[in-house]
Amino acid sequence: MSEQAVSIAANANRLDASGPRGPRPRHTFSRRNIFLYGTLIVMAVYYLLPLYVMVVTSLKGMPEIRLGNIFSPPLEITFEPWVKAWSTACTGLNCDGLSRGFWNSVRITVPSVLLSIAIASVNGYALANWRFKGADTFFIILIVGAFIPYQVMIYPIVIILREIGLYGSLSGLVVVHSIFGMPILTLLFRNYFSSMPEELFRAARVDGAGFWGIFLRIMMPMSLPIFVVAIILQVTGIWNDFLFGVVYTRPDTYPMTVQLNNIVNSVQGVKEYNVNMAATILTGLVPLIVYFISGKLFVRGIAAGAVKG
Repeated sequence: MSEQAVSIAANANRLDASGPRGPRPRHTFSRRNIFLYGTLIVMAVYYLLPLYVMVVTSLKGMPEIRLGNIFSPPLEITFEPWVKAWSTACTGLNCDGLSRGFWNSVRITVPSVLLSIAIASVNGYALANWRFKGADTFFIILIVGAFIPYQVMIYPIVIILREIGLYGSLSGLVVVHSIFGMPILTLLFRNYFSSMPEELFRAARVDGAGFWGIFLRIMMPMSLPIFVVAIILQVTGIWNDFLFGVVYTRPDTYPMTVQLNNIVNSVQGVKEYNVNMAATILTGLVPLIVYFISGKLFVRGIAAGAVKG
């Protein structure tokens, strides 16, 4: 037998004697797994139970609701509360349901999201790649705006909108949402663009690309995750806003959240809990759908935007 064969046999015997290597397989019902998944299940039930109560209540009639068991499924499913919440529920003097508020919210959210993201993305790109004199000071001043309480700015903004003729209109509320969304969005875009390889930017400069050429042809195609993050943050914040909607608009231009408040807090007639639950679910559907569609990109964008400060 050759020396090589003897060496191979000796190594095989040594491995057999030492036993299997690598981490031991974990048991499915180990203490760690029981604690981890048990905690996750408890938290999931905690957050999903109110949603379950809302859904089953919205599908019940008032006689069944008066029985008092809010956790029981509906004995007879009815969609009448949903129809009433959308089209005939009274929100103050108007009895056309949430439909008017829905379209008002759409007309507020879409331009506000587009305008704030367009401006904030250019701000973040300029602060990350085109450093100018006083850029750090400008960035600090801009970020301070994200920490100013909204209540402090309400009255001055009322005066400004009144003077320029936008108070009480949807356009005025679009301007307000766009301005208040820019600080945090600028921070996100700046951090994301700062995390990109500088070699891409320098190579584009060498090839003769300018400010807008680099932004539109290189940065934007590579920035889908952070744009999704910005869209989700803005859609959620603007659609769910109540304070600005009730202050800067009039009854005929109220957004959906203000009309929801008027339906739920109505003091006339019988308290229709099924209609209130249906109206609440209808109001929250848009942000919920946005999260379900783009959840993975949201996580990717947040992680990438947190690389550099």
